[in-house]
Amino acid sequence: MAAAGTLAKHEQILVLDPPTDLKFKGPFTDVVTTNLKLRNPSDRKVCFKVKTTAPRRYCVRPNSGIIEPGSSVTVSVMLQPFDYDPNEKSKHKFMVQTIFAPPSTSDMEAVWKEAKPDDLMDSKLRCVFEMPNENDKLNDVEASKSAPVLNTSKQDGPMPKPHSVSLNDTETRKLVEECKRLQADVMKLSDENRHLREEGLRLRKVTHSDKSGSPTALALRENGSNPLPSLLVVIAAIFIGFFLGKFIL
Repeated sequence: MAAAGTLAKHEQILVLDPPTDLKFKGPFTDVVTTNLKLRNPSDRKVCFKVKTTAPRRYCVRPNSGIIEPGSSVTVSVMLQPFDYDPNEKSKHKFMVQTIFAPPSTSDMEAVWKEAKPDDLMDSKLRCVFEMPNENDKLNDVEASKSAPVLNTSKQDGPMPKPHSVSLNDTETRKLVEECKRLQADVMKLSDENRHLREEGLRLRKVTHSDKSGSPTALALRENGSNPLPSLLVVIAAIFIGFFLGKFIL
């Protein structure tokens, strides 16, 4: 009975999933990740840490911590890329070591250092490397073929957005160019209008001494009071206002 009690002390309190094997599925040309779930069914806090015989080949997150009563923790075990040899059996192993948390857990390094061997509980898992079989390869190929179709159907809705944006950009550039052209026309018309006014004033001074009823005087007055350039300036200003308003909106 005493021996049975001693064995019961060392029995792992956590429930591991998977319980004995960590399976890594190839190809192993990239990082392969598998998860290990640790569940605490007891009514006490449990400290844990994860060890491996090949620390350079694996990255474990988290590799230690505290699990609350009735709670679980998922540990991600990441196998680094390597050249897989199917004839070589994996000798890598993991060990989950646990201990009931003491009243003070501020210094976990001291907790593990001061732990008595009789208080430690551990579980060992072996690593298993598997390459995908032919059925898995076929499923992967079918999934890769169907993936673009699904992506295309999802993109049916948003696809017009980039198209509409490009149209807006083109229209904006056209409006800017049109506004610049109209501004240049207005400046040109303004210069012509100023030139005509100056010419009209000069002609008025020249013909001031002429008779008001003479044909030359009437023609000069008509040229000097011609409202056409001013009308063109007004029309151009209206066009500029229209295009600028459309651009801003």
